[in-house]
Amino acid sequence: MSGRFQLRGLRFAACAVALSACVLALPACAAGGESAGDAGTAGASARLDSGFRKLYELNFSGARSEFVSYQQDQPGDPLGKAAEAASYLYEQLNAKGVFTSAFFLNDEKFLNGVDGTAKANRNDRFINANAQAREMARQNLSASPRDARALLVLTLTDGMESDYLAIVEKRQLASLHLVRHAEADAVKLLAVDPSAQDAYLALGVTNYVIGCMPAYKKAFLWFDGIHGDRRRGIHQLELTAANGHYLRPFAKILLALAYERERQADRAKPLFAELAGEFPANPLYARELTLADRAAPDSR
Repeated sequence: MSGRFQLRGLRFAACAVALSACVLALPACAAGGESAGDAGTAGASARLDSGFRKLYELNFSGARSEFVSYQQDQPGDPLGKAAEAASYLYEQLNAKGVFTSAFFLNDEKFLNGVDGTAKANRNDRFINANAQAREMARQNLSASPRDARALLVLTLTDGMESDYLAIVEKRQLASLHLVRHAEADAVKLLAVDPSAQDAYLALGVTNYVIGCMPAYKKAFLWFDGIHGDRRRGIHQLELTAANGHYLRPFAKILLALAYERERQADRAKPLFAELAGEFPANPLYARELTLADRAAPDSR
């Protein structure tokens, strides 16, 4: 097997895992606001909640306004800065068409990442905000190693940087390294707070995407301690889709896309329909529902 062919296998792994990670990144930080406790005042929590609602609706400037207000009220909480960082990356990837089945289900798009060079696509606002959030979380963990909120923020920041490296800068090997860190932090979070079922999304995505790969591609990841299990991944996505909090809508769209990969468009349709009804201002869900409807057996 040639070195070039092996590299393509690793590049597929990094892009696939990173792409799914970027879809889950946004609501993950909000999830910790509920499960980890210490959410701050009711007014601050409401602003955080409103910010994520606006992100679901693709109102990025409105979302950031809420996140900045939250940071002013809760300056010691890294969650606010992580949410701000997520909004910059989400806006960029949404503009590039990443959050669609056309991108997510196409292996060639996984391999190539977004259009444009790393230099042209450089997102300094994301890079800076993400680094600040990570540093705040590390400081909190140094004082309290079982700080669930800080563990969640580390999961988020590592996951988002992994997305950025693989999809924007196309540095897939560096991306895989961060994916492994994000997964380890998710496991730690669940050990501290088993009720934080939003964390299952990170685990489910990793298990499913790597589990879908041919054996010769997965073999390269096994040597680096990265494994996958397709069925387990779907089960973990189902847990968050059913029992998650802020992550529930994103678990639903990822689960729907997984069902489509499994040629089960009839199971994807109800999930897209629920999302389209809950977030009518976001055209993505209605568009994906139409595509799933066309692919479902009963529509033929």
